[in-house]
Amino acid sequence: MNTSYDNKTKTYFLLVTIGILAVGFIRGYSIDFSTKLRSSDITSLISPKIIQEPEKQSNLFILPTVGDTNFVAKVVEKVQPAVVEIKVARSIRTQVSDWFDNSFRRHFFGEDIPIQIQEKITHRLGSGFVINPNGQILTNAHVVKNADTVMVSLLDGRTFEGKVLGLDSVTDIAVVQIPTTNLPFIELGNSDFVQSGQWAIAIGNPLGFQRSVTAGIISAVDRSARDIGISNQHIGMIQTDAAINPGNSGGPLLNARGKVIGVNSAVISTAQGLGFAIPINTAQKIAQELITKGKVEYPYVGIEIQPNNNFNIFGIQKRGVLIVNVVPDSPANKAGLRLKDVILEINNQPVNTVDEVIQLIKESQVGSNLKIQVLRKYRLLKLALKIEEFPTFTEKV
Repeated sequence: MNTSYDNKTKTYFLLVTIGILAVGFIRGYSIDFSTKLRSSDITSLISPKIIQEPEKQSNLFILPTVGDTNFVAKVVEKVQPAVVEIKVARSIRTQVSDWFDNSFRRHFFGEDIPIQIQEKITHRLGSGFVINPNGQILTNAHVVKNADTVMVSLLDGRTFEGKVLGLDSVTDIAVVQIPTTNLPFIELGNSDFVQSGQWAIAIGNPLGFQRSVTAGIISAVDRSARDIGISNQHIGMIQTDAAINPGNSGGPLLNARGKVIGVNSAVISTAQGLGFAIPINTAQKIAQELITKGKVEYPYVGIEIQPNNNFNIFGIQKRGVLIVNVVPDSPANKAGLRLKDVILEINNQPVNTVDEVIQLIKESQVGSNLKIQVLRKYRLLKLALKIEEFPTFTEKV
C-alpha cells in the first residue's frame, strides 16, 4: 500500500475547520482534505475544564528498564477501569416482499391487503474510554452513528444507556455521555511527541472479547487517512503494529507510561500488522467542540486552486496561487472570485503556495471575513470573502 503523500502539482478544493483543516477536491480527485491534520495546530484550543490538557512533558525516549519486564501489565492495571465496552443496536424497517402485488389482490379479492413491514435489529460492538469523571466517553463515530440505543459497560459490571453528545464522521470521533459520575478516567498524553519505534499498547473489545490487550510499537506517524483508505480525508494518523481488530474501534492507544496517545480507529484487513489510530490531540479538539456545540464546524470557501506555474516561465519567480474552479453559490463565488484569478494576498499576507493559502484559511473561523487580493488579467483587485460552514459535514444525532 502506498501511503506516501503526493508532492506533485494537485488541485485543491478548500474547506477549513476551526483549528483543523478540511480541504477537498470537487472533481478530479476523490478527496475532501488537501492537508493533513496536525495535532500541533489544535491543542491550544482545548479547555482543561472539560477535557484534560495534553501532558506538558515530552514522551520521547520512554523506555522500560531492563528489570521492568512487566511494564505492559502495569499500564493495563492502571488504565483498564476506564476502558469501556460499547454495544449498539439499530432498528432497520423494510417492506416484506409478496409474490402477490396489490393489483392482483384487488382483482381477485376486491380489496387491498395491508403491506407488511419487517423490523430487523442489527448490533455492533466497539470500545471507548472515559476522558473525565463526569461520564463522558471518547469513541469512534462509526461505532455509534445511526444508533437507536448505545449501551456502555464498565469494568465493575455496571451498564448504562449512553447518549451521543455529538459525532464527527470527518475525523471519526464521537463523545458519549453516561448518567454517572466519579468515574476513573485515563490520563491523556501528547501525540505531538509520538515517534516511530516507541512502545504502543492497545486495549479494546475485539470480536466481543472484553478488554483484550495487544502491544507493539509505533510504526509511523502522520499517515494520510485518505491514502490508507480509512477516509477520503488527509488526516494524520498514527500507524502501529499492535493488533487492532473489529471491536477495538474507539479504544485507547497508550504509550509506555499508560497515557493515551491515540484513539484506535481501523485496521487494514488485507495486511498484517497495520493498525491506525487518530492522534489524541486531534481527538481532544473534536471532542471539545462536540461537547460544547454538538457538532464540528468546517469553514467552506468553494474554490479549487493549484500552484501558479505560469509565473515560472522564462525563469520568472513564481507568485500567487491560481484558481482553477469556483463552485457556484459558494462563498468564493459570492465574493466575486473567478476562474484563472491568481490569489496574491490573504489578509494582507502574501501567498505563493497552496499550503500558505490553506494555513491562512485554516486559522479562520466560520463567519469571519477574508480580504483577498487577486490578479485578474493584469488588474489588481481586492475582494472580501465571508467564510461559511460546509453543510455536508453537519452531523445530526
